[in-house]
Amino acid sequence: MEWIEVTVNTSHDKIEALTDRLVAAGVEGIVTEDEEEYLAFLRENQKYWDYVDEDFRRSITGLSRVKFYLPGDGEGKRELRRLEGLFQDLELRTALVRDEDWENNWKQYYKPIRVGRRLLIVPQWEKTPPAQADAVVLRLDPGLIFGTGSHATTRMCLEAVEEFAAPEKTVLDLGCGSGILAIAALLYGCSQAVCVDIDDKAPDVVAANGALNGLGPDRLRAFCGDVTAEGDLTRRLRGRQFEIVTANIVADVIKAIAPKAREYLAPGGVFITSGIIDGREDEVRSALEAAGFAVTQHKCEDSTWHCFVCR
Repeated sequence: MEWIEVTVNTSHDKIEALTDRLVAAGVEGIVTEDEEEYLAFLRENQKYWDYVDEDFRRSITGLSRVKFYLPGDGEGKRELRRLEGLFQDLELRTALVRDEDWENNWKQYYKPIRVGRRLLIVPQWEKTPPAQADAVVLRLDPGLIFGTGSHATTRMCLEAVEEFAAPEKTVLDLGCGSGILAIAALLYGCSQAVCVDIDDKAPDVVAANGALNGLGPDRLRAFCGDVTAEGDLTRRLRGRQFEIVTANIVADVIKAIAPKAREYLAPGGVFITSGIIDGREDEVRSALEAAGFAVTQHKCEDSTWHCFVCR
């Protein structure tokens, strides 16, 4: 279906009044985009990330606008003319968009990625490139969940997983996102993996990505929950230990879960953790050592991100 996207640029102090005017005129499905609202959201949720992409920061600088959508048929065009008559003091900018634009445009940015010695991450909608006979192919549909293999922290974790994965080893992925680390470990021969994330979308995404790779619930399970808080998740995990534990999150969360990661790590196992931005590696190392870990590997990529392998 085709839609008319209507955009009205304004300023932060006028955005609420503009929205009220549009609602009073019968406009529905209003979307506001405002720099100050984005920045407030980032501040309030800072514990979930250490880094905000500079391209994103630039894209929201000075941004303050309202958008709404009308059907791209004759009725929608008549409604647009009505609104143009009501709001002659405003510039209503229009563009035509289609349902498939929203659904599929983001996919153009994800292409097959080679990571480590053997792993080839192939988006679900892409064909496997030729001449990849030696590759371990991991099919992935990330959806709205972090973990495509393109970020430096994910690549470093995947390289470490490749180094330590082996038949019969079990895996626990804390903050699993798309499930990419656990799925890679299973494709490398590990026997079973448990994935955990605070995002309630993660279990379904992990299960779907597992199915793309022929992995069912007998080998791959995912749960929503917080390992630092007593509850159903911690009861499920109590007493269990894994040969590989991974956590590709952010510094503050790694520091908080370090004791739990130690509790879930089997003797002789490895804890692989990343998401640590430059400047915070020393405090994370200290927290890991305080939890009983010894850091055996320390990698840095893009001069920005750090990854620790611990025993």
